[in-house]
Amino acid sequence: MSQTLTPPPGSAPAPGRAVQPAHPGQPGGQTGTASLTQAQERAERRAGVRSALRRTPGKLRIALAVCVLASIVFGALGFQAARVQGIALEDARSDTSQLVGIQDVRNNLVVADASATNAFLVGGLEPADQRARYDDAIANASIRLAELAGSNSADATELGVVASQVTVYTGLIEQARANNRQGFPVGSAYLDQASTLLRDEILPTLTTLVDDNAERVASDLSMVRNAMWILAAGLLCLALLIVTQVWLAKRTHRVLNVGLLVASIVLLVVGVGGAVLLSQTNSAAAAVRDGPYAATLAASTAYSEANDAKAMESFTLIKRGSGQTYEESFVELTADAAQRLDQAAADGNLDGTSAGYLDDWVVQHQAIRALDDAGDWDGAVALATSADEGGPNAAFAAFSQTVTSDIAENIKATQADLASAGNRSALAGWLLLAAGLAAAVLAWRGLNVRLEEYR
Repeated sequence: MSQTLTPPPGSAPAPGRAVQPAHPGQPGGQTGTASLTQAQERAERRAGVRSALRRTPGKLRIALAVCVLASIVFGALGFQAARVQGIALEDARSDTSQLVGIQDVRNNLVVADASATNAFLVGGLEPADQRARYDDAIANASIRLAELAGSNSADATELGVVASQVTVYTGLIEQARANNRQGFPVGSAYLDQASTLLRDEILPTLTTLVDDNAERVASDLSMVRNAMWILAAGLLCLALLIVTQVWLAKRTHRVLNVGLLVASIVLLVVGVGGAVLLSQTNSAAAAVRDGPYAATLAASTAYSEANDAKAMESFTLIKRGSGQTYEESFVELTADAAQRLDQAAADGNLDGTSAGYLDDWVVQHQAIRALDDAGDWDGAVALATSADEGGPNAAFAAFSQTVTSDIAENIKATQADLASAGNRSALAGWLLLAAGLAAAVLAWRGLNVRLEEYR
């Protein structure tokens, strides 16, 4: 019989013989066994978690987390909706102020131009009141340009250019005056240059800035409306609490859970109240847009166009028989101004008084044109420059006083209404946030009571 020889300890295995794996208890098998044990432990933990979540206590913990999170999200979304509204309203106030300020600059410049051209008709030393009106208008325009350039960086470059051009314009007007006092015909050429600079460069730039700010205001007010969608998303969180309340009633065979019930009531009541406040804010913003803000734009634009037309009236006479183009501009400007004021009165935003005074002045203008067209140029100039009560300048002064009062009242109402709407929105935001946090605490306490029953 053959014998199997066992190699001595420490010797290499015989060729062709397989190496036996190490015993699990030996060092060679420790790494693989440890990895297998860790994987088994992780799998057991996951299985334990799944098993725990399938049981009622586990489901209660999930419901508790969902309700608390939903309540917090509700408050956060409500606060954010109000915050978006508040920011939009503040931006609308700022952009509205900027827009009206730019229109004020435009109005002052056309008032100055109308005064300068009307005074030019007198010849020699112009009337002191018209000179004072011109100086005041230019000074106001210059001050407002500096203020507006500093209040909105988006308009600063263009307003800086306008300020430089106004300096050139006033220099040309002074040249026109100096020559007109001495009876030099070249004075009208300087007046033409000043008018061309004003109407071809300065006023178009200001009009573009007005349009840009009007777009910003419209965008701001649309954000007030869009904030309602954020609140609508927050109200979905209330549905989660109601669903949980129904599930809990079926699961525990108890109709009510006081904590959840009170949390749901808090969210419902404050949610409805907050929605009403934010909706009122949205309505208030829309009312401002269609009310005093629209009236401000209409009155301000009409005032600017009327003063521009006043300058055209003077230029028609200055050109002595070759001013038909200026008369056509007068008709277009006054027709558009009247249409704006009539529409504002029809919408209930203005009382129609300024529109009536504008019509009176246009009728007076027809008397000037009748004299000039009949060959009585001197009579037409005398009527156009007369300060007598019942004359064209008196009618224009009555219109100016009324329409500037309309502008001041409506911009004041616009700012006040937007500020009031912003305060209402801020109140709604804090109420919604507080309600969300309170509901989170109530939901936690209500569900925690049920969890305690399983311990």
